[in-house]
Amino acid sequence: QVQLVESGGGLVQAGGSLRLSCAASERTFSRYAMGWFRQSPGKEREFVAAISWSGGTSYADSVKDRFTISRDNAKNTLYLQMNSLKPEDTAVYYCAQSGATYSSSSLNDYKNWGRGTQVTVSS
Repeated sequence: QVQLVESGGGLVQAGGSLRLSCAASERTFSRYAMGWFRQSPGKEREFVAAISWSGGTSYADSVKDRFTISRDNAKNTLYLQMNSLKPEDTAVYYCAQSGATYSSSSLNDYKNWGRGTQVTVSS
């Protein structure tokens, strides 16, 4: 089973930027779609962004035009560039690997999950 390890979280002021990374342990990384999700205290885990095996992307409306998902298959690494951060972006961010090649916003389509990285945006 692939292991996913997120990094890059931290504390940032509103309007600032962070870049999250997710390192995958297996070379099969390139065969599947990947996604980013987030969860705030007391809320359900929600979709943020996804990328297909071929690079097609999709975003939640709340992050569109601010966040960019990308992948480097040679490095088995997924990224999430987050700009113009808002306090409501504060959450634990999770990297996930889909069981399919196409990107999806449904949690049920993702089979492997990282442990998450905390992002805190101060006002």
